[in-house]
Amino acid sequence: MLKRFLPKSLYGRVALIVILPIFLMQSVITYVFFDRHWDTVTANQSANIAGQITLLTRLFEEARTDEERAKVGKMAFEDLDISTRFEPGNAIPERNKLSPFNLYNKTLNRQLAEELNRPFWFDTKSWPVYVEIRVQTNEGALVFLPFRDRVFATTGPVFVLWLIGTSLLLGSIAIVFLRNQVRSILRLATAAEAFGRGRDMPEFRPSGATEVRRAGRAFIAMRERLKRQIDQRTIMLAGVSHDLRTPLTRMKLALAMLPDTADADELKRDVAEMEKMIDSYLDFASDIASTGVPEQFDLGDLIVEVVEDVDDPQRLTMRELPLLPFEGRRAPLKRAIANLVGNGLKYANKVEISAERRGSYVEIIVDDDGPGIPEARRREVFKPFFRLDEARSRHDGVGLGLSIVREVARSHGGDVILGDAPQGGLRATIKLPG
Repeated sequence: MLKRFLPKSLYGRVALIVILPIFLMQSVITYVFFDRHWDTVTANQSANIAGQITLLTRLFEEARTDEERAKVGKMAFEDLDISTRFEPGNAIPERNKLSPFNLYNKTLNRQLAEELNRPFWFDTKSWPVYVEIRVQTNEGALVFLPFRDRVFATTGPVFVLWLIGTSLLLGSIAIVFLRNQVRSILRLATAAEAFGRGRDMPEFRPSGATEVRRAGRAFIAMRERLKRQIDQRTIMLAGVSHDLRTPLTRMKLALAMLPDTADADELKRDVAEMEKMIDSYLDFASDIASTGVPEQFDLGDLIVEVVEDVDDPQRLTMRELPLLPFEGRRAPLKRAIANLVGNGLKYANKVEISAERRGSYVEIIVDDDGPGIPEARRREVFKPFFRLDEARSRHDGVGLGLSIVREVARSHGGDVILGDAPQGGLRATIKLPG
């Protein structure tokens, strides 16, 4: 349950790891301060003022004349800094007037109850500098106004403000440093994601902490190795194309000069099949090794071009397409979509193509009413040169169509998903980010 509420991003998690202990430490310090130090100091101050008020109350009760009471009031003001007055005949209020922001009202009430043996009332709300305390006597009410900082420890709020200020300052400094460190990791992730989609980022330079720089340099070295391997494979494929097509051409010329016999026709078919296999393999390899510069285009227009190139458009239905701007390699994507449409028309009577945007992804969907592919074998059909038996084995092909589609989709950071179409056949979905 806790994982659902934790941040998912690296920046959020690192910030939580660094900043949370700061606030926890400050919270513990605040609790210990209030629970031990401030509570003890306030209790001592409240007990002291309660004892003074008890003494002054007894002196007022022992004084018989107004002059004696005036002397007691003067002594309280000069020696104890407590303003005192006597209200003959008055009674104290029934309920205390307490400030909701004063955490130690109970402490003062407890100390007065322990020291005084007569009714009392106090007000911690009305006066910003004083605390009003009234004591009931037989002849009236005694009113005492001691300074607030003599009754409670008033430095607590200042301490709390200092804690909050230092926590915010430390948190802000930590966030600034974290942002700089996480930014380098995000730049590395962006470069890796772009390279995975076939986009190069030559401006990427490793930065940040030592470990991040090391990962960045490892990524650049890996990228260069992959690019060299792709270039070498492209050169090798060009050589294979030249070396294999030359003997095939000689074989075709030699077969053309032979008389038409059953054996010659069979050899011609084998040569034609070999040529088709070579062409399919080279197309497959060229699409995998395609490193063209991505361009901005509309996927809807690309789908329309694929539909217009179909030889049998009556069997193909295209739903209304929304505007789908996309950045990628146009030619390989067109080949991938054409392969899906071609497979559908090859094995089904009706094919329907549509496209839509779902969240941060664009989906190109091709449905048909053909025999479909069993769910248990949908992973196998993406293997190069793999062909299903039964219905599909009787058609021409070398088993590279879906492999090309998947490699093109993955080179753009997406994938191909096979499922069941509403018409009962196969649904092939190209899912691309963007």
